[in-house]
Amino acid sequence: MSFRWQNLRNVAVYSHWLVIPLIFAPLNGSVWACPQSNGSPPPSAETFHWTKPGWAPTPLVPKDNPMSDAKVRLGRALFYDKRLSIDESMSCSTCHQQSRAFTDGERTHLGVNGLPGNRNAMTLTNVAFFPSYTWANPTVKSLEKQMLIPLFGDHPLEMGMTGHEDELFSRLAHDPDYPREFSQAFPVENGRIDLRTIAQAIAAFERTLLSFDSPYDHYKRGQPNAISAPAKRGEGLFFSERLECYHCHDGVNFTDNDKQEGQAFEERGFHNTGLYNEDGNGAYKPWDHGLRDVTSNPEDEGAFRTPTLRNVAVTGPYMHDGSLPTLEAVIRQHYAAKGHSCFTGKGPNPLRSEFIEGFAINDREIKDLVAFLQSLTDQNFLSNPAFSDPHAAASSKGTQR
Repeated sequence: MSFRWQNLRNVAVYSHWLVIPLIFAPLNGSVWACPQSNGSPPPSAETFHWTKPGWAPTPLVPKDNPMSDAKVRLGRALFYDKRLSIDESMSCSTCHQQSRAFTDGERTHLGVNGLPGNRNAMTLTNVAFFPSYTWANPTVKSLEKQMLIPLFGDHPLEMGMTGHEDELFSRLAHDPDYPREFSQAFPVENGRIDLRTIAQAIAAFERTLLSFDSPYDHYKRGQPNAISAPAKRGEGLFFSERLECYHCHDGVNFTDNDKQEGQAFEERGFHNTGLYNEDGNGAYKPWDHGLRDVTSNPEDEGAFRTPTLRNVAVTGPYMHDGSLPTLEAVIRQHYAAKGHSCFTGKGPNPLRSEFIEGFAINDREIKDLVAFLQSLTDQNFLSNPAFSDPHAAASSKGTQR
């Protein structure tokens, strides 16, 4: 069920029930300023070189956060820095690991207190092309704003920095390298270290996480042997009217959530796939109603954002709560069964998407479909040194940040 814009009541950014201010500024107004390194003008988005094939779309970049190499380097360092959590035990990369296409392999993410959250960590594959972020909050429209949620969210608790902003700024300001790096990345701001510059740097790095080098990409661009015969049969199944996968997982990123240059309208898809039906009337788990928690519209019960299928073979477990362990389970126990609520004997969810009607599929076809989904794995993306932990590289050279 697609998101109904007329039902949106509140445009504040919040993670579940936690309201977070839209303005990027320290909550008590203080910042750490670093000397400006030179008088050069700020780098512009036009001078930044995107590492991607020519056919791939170019990410849209906010006008107030233009891309630069210095900003991306800084954002990469911050992304992997555990000092962004209250007890210095976790970084962004704790829940977004490169080898797993920037997911963590857990059913739901863990916070600094060791308690599990409600939702599965979403992949950051091609995250620059999404019009909104999180599983079910269409008001979080930028990576910069999304960054505030893990930093300050407390329902569930993630990195635990609420009320400790000054401590965070001090940690970074007293690092031997960060003052210089903030000055290089933010010359107009005189290298200021605050929530805005931290979030903008991390968002800039995340926009470079582009994945367009899978075997299927090569196959679609003239290399007939780039994928196997089972994967080719799986492609036919995926795009068939019998399975109807492509209705929600289409386009260059295999999702109906997309924004890119030259696009007249952003595409936003939130759907109830029939995962639960707790009361026979379509209810999901009481602690997570999906889009309904934002719109308060009962018909939005259980609607969640359609994830990209790029690199999906390495991002399990699956669904918004990580409740399905394998791609085979997703196919056999969920979509083929008219929703997992049918598979578990609770009956079809009456609020489920019109495309969740189940289908007959045999074992060989499931293997073929999984082979197709595996062909969307970009091994270069999973091992690209430009996306790896720079602190680990520094440690291996005998230096310590």
